[in-house]
Amino acid sequence: MIGIMGAGAFGTALGIALAKAGTPVTLWTRSEIHAEDMGKLRRNRAYLPDAPFPEPLSVTSDIDALADSKVVLVAVPLQHLRSALIPHDLPDAPIVACCKGIELSSGLGPTGVVEEVLPGAITAILTGPSFAADIAIGRPTALTLACRDATIGKALQDRLTTPTLRLYRTTDTIGAELGGALKNVIAIACGTVIGAGLGDSARAATMTRGFAEMQRIGASFGAHTDTLAGLSGLGDLALTCTSDLSRNYRLGLSLGRSEVFDPTITVEGAATAGAMFEIGKARGLDLPITETVTRLLDGSTTVVDAIETLMTRPLKEE
Repeated sequence: MIGIMGAGAFGTALGIALAKAGTPVTLWTRSEIHAEDMGKLRRNRAYLPDAPFPEPLSVTSDIDALADSKVVLVAVPLQHLRSALIPHDLPDAPIVACCKGIELSSGLGPTGVVEEVLPGAITAILTGPSFAADIAIGRPTALTLACRDATIGKALQDRLTTPTLRLYRTTDTIGAELGGALKNVIAIACGTVIGAGLGDSARAATMTRGFAEMQRIGASFGAHTDTLAGLSGLGDLALTCTSDLSRNYRLGLSLGRSEVFDPTITVEGAATAGAMFEIGKARGLDLPITETVTRLLDGSTTVVDAIETLMTRPLKEE
């Protein structure tokens, strides 16, 4: 059995995909009302109303129901990951983080948070270019599974791959985590560019220079170049910077249009920008796009001033 903590869009979509392949899945939500509603309707009407649950998928609000899980996928927003894990006694099974970002309070990525809360746990991260709705309805999707232990990573890859969900494995958890986190910051920047009416050429430039920032950060942390150039980096960047389905991109659109964004929507890139801006300063990294996004979000600059600042930076080689 595979256990999934978190019945948001992504956790639910993964549960549906795995159950369609015949794997018994237990989907846990902290809300008893939410669990009862999903169990009765056999779908998650709050997030994926058009994706019915396969028979092997069960829903619960009892954390003890995950006790027999061979793998536990944790699909909660990164800023809530620590608080979601602390109260619960999870089974002695690999913990696969299915979230993206950098924790504001610690500067850690998902596996780092898990390892602080659950010392000795076997950890991995599942990340890459994906929208929950695509996974839930069976559209072909490829993701990166990163686990420092190559043998366990291979076993997880075999267990979690389905006919419509193809996983590529790596031992570079740092690179996979950074790619998944940083692309959200660049997506906010790209949304701002389009929202401000600057056009597709400016967005392409922002994506490209944003990817250069991702590579500089990755090198500082010891990430592998090929990881950032893969699904969890460049692949996720391409998806998130070009689709209205991305919450980070939509936040950027709102910034560019000087519109108010719905504060109830979780946008991991907003927290990641602030965290990485501080980390970058401490490491002496040149991160103009990350800095610009941070200042746009905290109100210390305007879109007009940000454009002027970026366009008047000293000329240099690419």
